[in-house]
This record gives sequence, C-alpha cells and structure tokens, in this order.
Amino acid sequence: MKKSMKCPILLQRLSSATAVLVAILVAGPLQAEMTPEVEALQQRWAEVNYMTKGETQIEAFSTLIEDARQVTEAQQGSAEAWIWSGIIKSSYAGAKGGLGALSSAKAAKADLEKAMELDADAMLGSAYTSLGVLYLNVPGWPVGFGDGEKGEELLLKGLEISPEGIDSNYFYAEHLFKADKYAEAQRYLMRALNAPSRPGRELADQGRRGEIELMLQQIDDTL
Repeated sequence: MKKSMKCPILLQRLSSATAVLVAILVAGPLQAEMTPEVEALQQRWAEVNYMTKGETQIEAFSTLIEDARQVTEAQQGSAEAWIWSGIIKSSYAGAKGGLGALSSAKAAKADLEKAMELDADAMLGSAYTSLGVLYLNVPGWPVGFGDGEKGEELLLKGLEISPEGIDSNYFYAEHLFKADKYAEAQRYLMRALNAPSRPGRELADQGRRGEIELMLQQIDDTL
C-alpha cells in the first residue's frame, strides 16, 4: 500500500475562537496565507506523488527537495515552507525505501519540528500528522527514531486540530488498519472520504481518495 503524505492549511493568528471557527468552515488551504513559491511546492508534490512511479518518482522528489531547500532558505520564518519541505523529504524516503532513506526521514523530522517551532497549528496541524506518520514508519532505536506511542499521539493531535480533514483522518485510519482495527479504521476512512474538497488541491484530493477507496476495499476483503 502506497504511503504518502500530504498537507491542509495555515490559519492566521486572529483569536483562538476565530481560528477554531475558520478551521471548521474552511477545510481547504487558505491560499492567501501561502506564498506562490510554497504553493508551487504543494502542487509539484501532488504531481510527483500521484503521477510518477519508480525511479522517475525518486528522481523527481530529489529535484523537488532542492527546490524546497531554496524556498526555506528564502522564507526561513514560513512554517508552511518547512512543512512542505518535510513532506517532500518524507515522501522521498518512502519512495526510496530501505535504510538508505533514513537520512531523508531524519531531515524531514527536523523540518517538521522547525515548522512546529514557528507555528504548530500551521496548515491545520499538518506538521503533527506528517511527523506522526514518520514516527510510525521509521525503525526504532538504535537504527532510527521510530516510536509507535509517539506517532499515535501526534496523529491524534493532528485530528484534534483538523477533525474533518482528509489527511488527518486518512493517516489515523491507516494506523488503525495496520493494527488490524478494521472497524475503527473504516469509520475514519469514511470521514476522510467525505471531507470537503480543497480549492487548488484537486489532484491531491483525487489521489488521496483513491488511496482511501483502496483501503476500504482491503477492509471489505478482510472482514
């Protein structure tokens, strides 16, 4: 089953009550809060993740990592830029696989932690979800930093911030699926499948829904 990552929106620091209201009403990214350079990373990630495979995908992610480096260098105070840099590196690690990908996973972790230092709630808590997936998929000590308990904690925090998000629900469902908790996984998959479409994220939404439907079918075949 393909592992990928993908990410939602940044809320302005208005007031906590207003931020919560906006989070509920707006399920897609607030494009005005994201620079054109970061939007380009977001769009290119979807293209590479869902429209390429094999060595072509690995090479494309490698190029995108350099693009992200240039963006974070120019926008060091942008939590969104660091989140997308982390997602891209994490996706590259997933595509590459094996212990050779561990350095990229560690670099992704550092980027996501940097984003959380700047604004932990950026992109509706995407850093929590993305970092949680890393903790769940990377080998544990002494090889890597993997930690199942920490990973689940981060996924739940992402769900708390984005209870109706397609990604937050999908990745928590994936975690439940791997734990053979099929009925619970099915419930979160349906939430993800019914999540509102995200303006400007049509390709990412289409790809994610394909992954959701595949997992639902796997659950049906198992039950």
